[in-house]
Amino acid sequence: MKKISKRIFDLVPSLPAVIILLPFFILIIIAIKLTSKGAAIFKQERAGKNGKPFVFYKFRTMKIETDPFGPSPKSASDSRLTKTGKFLREYSLDELPQLFNILKGNMSIVGPRPLYIAQMAEWNERQKKRLLVKPGLTGLAQICGRGELTREEKLEFDAKYVEAANFFTDIKIIFITILQVFGKTSIYEKRYSKNEHTRSQNQN
Repeated sequence: MKKISKRIFDLVPSLPAVIILLPFFILIIIAIKLTSKGAAIFKQERAGKNGKPFVFYKFRTMKIETDPFGPSPKSASDSRLTKTGKFLREYSLDELPQLFNILKGNMSIVGPRPLYIAQMAEWNERQKKRLLVKPGLTGLAQICGRGELTREEKLEFDAKYVEAANFFTDIKIIFITILQVFGKTSIYEKRYSKNEHTRSQNQN
């Protein structure tokens, strides 16, 4: 019953969101194609529930020569980011294609963020708890620090989510996520942002 209610919870907002946002998706795709070479949609295999691989979608934010398995950008000045990509990441718009992952059933609105398949071998038993649920568009780690957290801290928040997940927790995470998206908080690692600000001051 819990699985069925979770699936309904995922579908009810996701389906109308895709329909409403479709014209916006088209505009983003055009912007990506006009400002950089390569496909507008980035696809990659990630670890899903029980470790099962699935194809993960994002709007492409980095240049095509970028290593697809490299570390995520640490700041907005990362040279790997495209002009459109910087804007998409600033407002978390690059994640919107994952609504199609939710409709397909390999992701949920709320859950641990999907990570590389190869990373599973590095996790201890507690960290592997994240594989007991579907990965999510947003999650506990995203509202508790996101880019400011270490990898271990993110995995710990993922384990805590699995242990305590319920309908009200998911509603709270979605609400805080919306506030953070509009506030553009914790997108990149704080230490890199501070270093950028210091360098800017020194240059001036």
